[in-house]
Amino acid sequence: MDAQSEKLLAHLIRNTRIATLATLRDETPQTSMVAFIASDDFSLFHIFVSRLAQHTVDMQKDKHVSLFICETDDNREDPQTLARVSIRGTVESIQNGEPGYTPLKEQYLARYPEAGQLFQLSDFNFWRIQPRGGRYVAGFAKAYNITPDTLKKVSTR
Repeated sequence: MDAQSEKLLAHLIRNTRIATLATLRDETPQTSMVAFIASDDFSLFHIFVSRLAQHTVDMQKDKHVSLFICETDDNREDPQTLARVSIRGTVESIQNGEPGYTPLKEQYLARYPEAGQLFQLSDFNFWRIQPRGGRYVAGFAKAYNITPDTLKKVSTR
């Protein structure tokens, strides 16, 4: 992957606030919109969702998920040139009081200040997504397979 594509991927992950979360529901794909945060080295991604949501029920049954992050549509002629990354991984919940919860909460609230009210609801928890691989499209004829090592390398850009 060229340096410009690496910088674009780092920018995409750092500056996009919402993603599509893909889970399995009754053995078929199900997608939802989620707000996310990424660790500084892109080795972990976190979402904060209600246990009442269908995607949370799905994650409790099957730990395999995908997170899709896409550049915002700017009405360009060819939307297929928008940068996007699909990150496949496994997920686990993080309960309030567990080690690491408080720093995640602080990071989440720094990015989403209006989410403070959600932390008052007992049905919301963090879920940690551990990347296993994925696919990154930086534009026309610029498609790359990615690994956890790729994400860590790109995080330094």
